[in-house]
Amino acid sequence: MKLTLLGTGTSCGVPVIGCQCEVCQSTDPKDKRTRCSALVETDTTRVLIDCGPDFRQQILPQPFRKIDGILITHSHYDHMGGMDDIRPYCRFGEINVYADPYAKESMLQMLPYCFAENRYPGVPAIGLHEILPHKMLRIGDLDIMPIEVMHGKLPILGYRIGKLAYITDMKTIDDSELPYLEGVEVLVVNALRFDKPHHSHQLVDDAIAFARRVGARRTLLIHMCHDVGLHKEVNRHLPEGVELAYDGEVISV
Repeated sequence: MKLTLLGTGTSCGVPVIGCQCEVCQSTDPKDKRTRCSALVETDTTRVLIDCGPDFRQQILPQPFRKIDGILITHSHYDHMGGMDDIRPYCRFGEINVYADPYAKESMLQMLPYCFAENRYPGVPAIGLHEILPHKMLRIGDLDIMPIEVMHGKLPILGYRIGKLAYITDMKTIDDSELPYLEGVEVLVVNALRFDKPHHSHQLVDDAIAFARRVGARRTLLIHMCHDVGLHKEVNRHLPEGVELAYDGEVISV
């Protein structure tokens, strides 16, 4: 199974518009972070996790082939704002999109023209499916277990796929979810920055502590803002097995 991290940045992306900090002015490609999204692929199945406003830019370098399903973590714009750009992939047929009840309702409101009784030609063909935590779903040859994490006070979804777990925008997680993460070897998890606590996102130290609880062999940090620091410098100081991810990174799971 191959994981491609299409985007690893927080809701504003990096560089931040108008910012003159050293991260936003960096020429290192690994300091350029679009909004979070990922591709999980096997030889026969291709699943997208989240479809944010940078989707078009992120997907252009990837081979053009069928997307078998889209997993939505939650309803916020930086994770759903690119849904209209899936239109070219609808030439392969309707695309199944999986979301929890709140995100499903948000999508109906965000893209009403896609679900109208009389749709005009060319709109994305979306099959919208409601999913719940701990209810396994299968897409192609992938078994996917949604788990629940808390984005502040909002319950959202993370996903366990084989030895991989993908979690973004988490602030806390209930102990009852940890059994669903047993045996995870590759953990992708959000880490906003090092200091200045946030009401709905965990920081780098929180992510490291969580990775130790899970026992993952390798942890990749995503959903980072420019305050996290320069990619090259930060990675030198992270503990073994933990690293800042970067846009376009490919991991074999």
